[in-house]
Amino acid sequence: MWLTLTLASAFFPGLFALCIRLLRWAAPGWSLKDRILLSGRLVSTVQATMATVSGITVVLNCKDVVHDRHWLAVEYIWILVPYMTYDIYVMYLCHWHKSQDRGVAEKKHSLASVRSFLLQERLMVTHHLFILIVLTPITQHFRGELGDFFVGCIFIAELSTPFVSLGKILMQLQMQDTLLHKANGILILVTFFLCRILLFPFMYAAYARQVGIPVYMVPFRIPLHCNIANASLIAPQLYWFRLICRKAARLYGRSPADKSR
Repeated sequence: MWLTLTLASAFFPGLFALCIRLLRWAAPGWSLKDRILLSGRLVSTVQATMATVSGITVVLNCKDVVHDRHWLAVEYIWILVPYMTYDIYVMYLCHWHKSQDRGVAEKKHSLASVRSFLLQERLMVTHHLFILIVLTPITQHFRGELGDFFVGCIFIAELSTPFVSLGKILMQLQMQDTLLHKANGILILVTFFLCRILLFPFMYAAYARQVGIPVYMVPFRIPLHCNIANASLIAPQLYWFRLICRKAARLYGRSPADKSR
């Protein structure tokens, strides 16, 4: 636990700093804000890939979805904890630099800038804090030695993140009208829907198949805190998926005449 926490606490900020340094060499004309934005997205992609691979490994090795164990289901949580903490700070840095570009005169790390960040990014910050404060104790202590399969499923939800990050990187590079951006948009829709929306019915169906009950009975058979945690996780996913669908409708619904304007 402590070794994993220590290594992850050094790895993510270190990788972020390395990316900024390499981008200063590779793209000397870029502003610090641009380097921070791209570096944050690259680190996010690395973490999401690690989480997805860990999740797939856990799911494939847990044939009994209730009782089978896999060490990654426990150990990767101790990687997520420092990552989520790091990511909140990087989100703040990105927010502050964007505010400076808009002419907002707030000192870095001032109370006003932190308040502005929390107001603008309240859903994402709440999501991260929920994982840190609520899900971490549940997955590491309150569930006992049950449910590694379901923890692995939650890790797989990160599969859509590299495509979301790539979409933002392409927009940052002014490539939003390319075929690559459109193809990536489809991948975002598909992976987000499969791994962040359908994931939850899949977990309930897997439990129902394991214990031999109808799917609709699962919410009444599992502990209440499991239902509450799942509801709390899927609620922001539904909101974000709605935003993604609206953005996709604008992207794919534009006529050639609109694009040429």
